[in-house]
Amino acid sequence: MKASEGKIGRVFVLRLENDDVVPACIERFAREKSIKVGHVILIGGVGCGEVVVGPRNSEEMPPNPLLLPVDGAHEVVGLGIIAPDKDGRPVLHIHASLGRAGKTLTGCLRPGVSTWLVGEAIIYEITGTSAKRLPDDESGFDLLEV
Repeated sequence: MKASEGKIGRVFVLRLENDDVVPACIERFAREKSIKVGHVILIGGVGCGEVVVGPRNSEEMPPNPLLLPVDGAHEVVGLGIIAPDKDGRPVLHIHASLGRAGKTLTGCLRPGVSTWLVGEAIIYEITGTSAKRLPDDESGFDLLEV
């Protein structure tokens, strides 16, 4: 394990509106407010998009993502981390559980899901840390480095 210590900076409360795309709208907000590193909590509804639910083959590198569609309005609760990529742009890695009619879909929202009616997010800015998302040759992902 690797770690980096920081401190809580600013705290933002966001209301995402119908058809806002997560994570794009949160990343745009982070750029506008110069948030380099942060913790995101998301609740509300999502209506469409795709969720990464794992690799097709766990032994294959780089992994081929298994995507499932979001069909219709789902309740959502998610947690994520914002960190700058190699070019300094804030990137949100967020996982969430989506529920509808007693069924749950859990995965990474990286491909993008659209808000249904409303989403609510809190961003806790973390200052004084060196965390970054850097390319990893083996996985093909931009992984958090501290």
